[in-house]
Amino acid sequence: MALEKKGFITILTGLYSLQDCVHFLASVRKFHDEPIIILIDRIPQIFCHLLTSVKNVILQPAPANENPVLAARLAKLALYEQSPFEKTIYLDCDTCLLSKIDEVFDFLDEVDFLVVEDVQPSILKASNLLRIKQETLPTLQSIGFPFNESSVQYNGGFLGFKKNSQIKELFGNWEMYFDIVRKNQDVLLLKDQGAFAAAIETVKPSMKILPPRYNYLDKWKINYHINEPIKVLHCTYPYRPQYAKNVTRSFYTRVFDRLAKVFLPNQINNPWRTR
Repeated sequence: MALEKKGFITILTGLYSLQDCVHFLASVRKFHDEPIIILIDRIPQIFCHLLTSVKNVILQPAPANENPVLAARLAKLALYEQSPFEKTIYLDCDTCLLSKIDEVFDFLDEVDFLVVEDVQPSILKASNLLRIKQETLPTLQSIGFPFNESSVQYNGGFLGFKKNSQIKELFGNWEMYFDIVRKNQDVLLLKDQGAFAAAIETVKPSMKILPPRYNYLDKWKINYHINEPIKVLHCTYPYRPQYAKNVTRSFYTRVFDRLAKVFLPNQINNPWRTR
């Protein structure tokens, strides 16, 4: 079956991120008409109807898990298989487009993979991956990660990829290294970024590293030196996408935000984030 040419994909596992996702959809639809696939788990049917009321939104099941954070990690590993597009742009559902990003699809004419470095890119300083206080590089090497002193950590909140054998191998290796993360929970936090960096280290895909304005984490703005307009706002706690009101504000989102305060669990207090 022929692939569709291009589109977006995101992940929504559990109600904690539903308000974020509503604003994510509003921001993408403000600038783009391409299909948006949402990989979902543990979302009541009434909210599924709410999401698909947005034009050209398609829901597909994410790997089911009681832990919505783990379900989201597993869904990210399945992005290659789940995407029906020749060119796919993945964005976390707590991101918000601040402008059109047509050029990222064009970048995929030149390379197979797009990524943005983490705010703290050096693996030597990637203590955010560890559950315990000890030297990062030797710890990661001891459990089988193929890192060296020049290895880089990337932020998985923005990815672009094409469908080909090399990218399929990349996602396969990502899943393999994430299995190592899950088997070493006494040492590592349940995050996918270390496994992602390990997969890139081993496959070395044809890729382009985009500047941080394509995955700008507001909480860490002191770490950036950006002279061009931000294109993708990644809304870290407690800065949520619904605060980008100049982009997503509408009668629909204003009503939804008021109802969310009463009926939806508070993402900032999500207990699964610390497990």
